[in-house]
Amino acid sequence: MKLKIATAALMLAALSLPAFAADEFYVVQDVKTKKCTVVDKKPTDTSMTVVSPSGTIYKSRTEAESGMKTVKVCTSN
Repeated sequence: MKLKIATAALMLAALSLPAFAADEFYVVQDVKTKKCTVVDKKPTDTSMTVVSPSGTIYKSRTEAESGMKTVKVCTSN
């Protein structure tokens, strides 16, 4: 019985982990317009590129917006 409870708890934890990953924000730059924005998902296509220093992942939108002000390619526009 304890094994079933432990297994169920582990499965529940494994299924809920992606929900906790939603606290990720990235500073990205549009390749064509060169405009920087903050997004909550890492870009997978080539129209956007992550421009934050060393690919920094921010924990909040506010933190990412503050970080965007320090990115050289975003402040030069």
